[in-house]
Amino acid sequence: MMRPLRSFLLYGSATLLLGLAGLSQAAPKHALTLYDEPPKYPANFQHFDYVNPDAPKGGTLRQTGFGGFDSLNPFINKGVAADDIGLIYDTLTRHGLDEPFSEYGLLAEKIEKAPDNAWVRFYLRPEARFHDGQPVTAEDVKFTFETLMTKGAPTYRGYYADVDRVEVEGPRRVRFVFKHPGNRELPLILGQLPVLPKHWWAERDFSKSNLEIPLGSGPYQVTEVKAGRSIRYQRVKDWWGKDLPVNRGFYNFDTMQIDYYRDNTVALEALKAGQFDYWLETSAKNWATAYDSPAVASGRLIKEEIANRNPTGMQGFIFNIRRPLFQDRRVREALGLLFDFEWANRQLFNGAYTRTRSYFDNSELAASGLPGKQEIKILEPLRDKIPPQVFTDEFRVPVTDGSGIIREQQRRAYQLLQEAGWRIEGDQMLDAEGKPVSFEFLLAQTEFERVLLPFKRNLADLGMELVIRRVDVSQYINRLRSRDFDLMVGGFGQSNSPGNEQREYWHSSSADNPGSRNFIGLKDPAIDQLVDGLINADSRQSLIAHTRALDRVLLWGHYVIPNWHIKTWRVAYWHHLEHPKVTPDYDIGLSTWWVRPQPAQAAADDAEPASAGN
Repeated sequence: MMRPLRSFLLYGSATLLLGLAGLSQAAPKHALTLYDEPPKYPANFQHFDYVNPDAPKGGTLRQTGFGGFDSLNPFINKGVAADDIGLIYDTLTRHGLDEPFSEYGLLAEKIEKAPDNAWVRFYLRPEARFHDGQPVTAEDVKFTFETLMTKGAPTYRGYYADVDRVEVEGPRRVRFVFKHPGNRELPLILGQLPVLPKHWWAERDFSKSNLEIPLGSGPYQVTEVKAGRSIRYQRVKDWWGKDLPVNRGFYNFDTMQIDYYRDNTVALEALKAGQFDYWLETSAKNWATAYDSPAVASGRLIKEEIANRNPTGMQGFIFNIRRPLFQDRRVREALGLLFDFEWANRQLFNGAYTRTRSYFDNSELAASGLPGKQEIKILEPLRDKIPPQVFTDEFRVPVTDGSGIIREQQRRAYQLLQEAGWRIEGDQMLDAEGKPVSFEFLLAQTEFERVLLPFKRNLADLGMELVIRRVDVSQYINRLRSRDFDLMVGGFGQSNSPGNEQREYWHSSSADNPGSRNFIGLKDPAIDQLVDGLINADSRQSLIAHTRALDRVLLWGHYVIPNWHIKTWRVAYWHHLEHPKVTPDYDIGLSTWWVRPQPAQAAADDAEPASAGN
């Protein structure tokens, strides 16, 4: 339920005063911030601090994709879109990567919003052009929004649910009017809208996925597509936005090439063989053991850890509570007890990870200890609808000694399962209906199987069968969309300013949307109320309190088995790449990197045999 900031409506003269106040509007600005605090960068800024404004242009960045792709339309819920296809589009604003939530004008030269956040208006730059030379207009903005809401993935309908209408006020002026005032985040997230060309889509079916190269207005164009195998982007030399302060120091590669691999182990060997240039390492074992190669020793292949100051979010084994088997909270808690993180961290991850203890870990938004006064005020009206432990106990993830022997956890798990009506007969666990317990873990990545096998053994010790079902990427995505899974590994990424995206994660309105990230299947009125309160928080302190309250209820619901996180990005890249000395706080900043000018022969000598490092 939206809560207007102006809830002091009175009668008589007070109504007249309010009406007059409503006529006064803040002047159009170059940037928006969540709580109307001054942005870090003033209107006359020349570039962001985390770029090199003099970075040379040129060269090629070669990257790897996983699995494959069969679509160049990332906005619909069909097909698998090619990586980085968003590079061909411009958005109304650009996000500041060293601020929690600030948006600076990109397609929009100026932004204006109502004092009570009842609407937002964008003034488009007259020089903004699509790649065919046509101007970007307010009609394009309206077309984009309405098309995404009617034909786009269901995610958009949840994300922009509070927009009532879009009004074209002139060729370059467009206003979004909201259903309710008070939503501070909505003006900012509308600025992230990629703008599509109405004239190009007029004779095309937006709802169909295909490999026709689309028209955009962004810094790159697609120049070559090999279905499922590779895609190439070329920098637009006469890009209309190349000299804007928000773009200075960005998009320095002339060409970006993405080649797809179906196995990350093979891809890593290709990196060491010089087949591509940059790799974001997600495996702690690989980071510790797989880079023993001459290229790393000589400094030609660089390993670097870059600080990540984002909340880590929650990665975990996600229960699909649409399945009757997982609808009892005690069952979910019991199964979580059987995952031995300490053993996995020691034996599989070289001790590199920290166990995740919050949906907003690594930030001030994470709940800890018992709820404080502000949280109690938020939670008290929900006391009869949420787990009682929210008020009485600090949430703690299970901790083992790392030996692989978890008898204490197994005893507690069996106790919880018995309370839920489960029992063991012979060597089989039977559920409350007397059926043998067997469930499936849906997986797309081969390397994750080694993490699941010890979990599978621990479940088997209590008579439960875990079937690890590995499928290709396309089938995996389709099964997620149709909610055809029991358990899967997934994540809920977070920012320092959580807001409307929380509806897509936890709200009842997203549970039945196949494109949403409500993988769990949550339809809980108490959680809905907490999400709405978070979205409508009217100060930073209120946002923190609402986020912590939501965090506690999610944790005590045992909807996921928490995994682990690391507070750095681990990257490996060939030494002909460079990046700015200052890295952004909240992003890896790859779009600010460049190719170091060097003689052609030196670049050719960098690659080593594919077998190196084995």
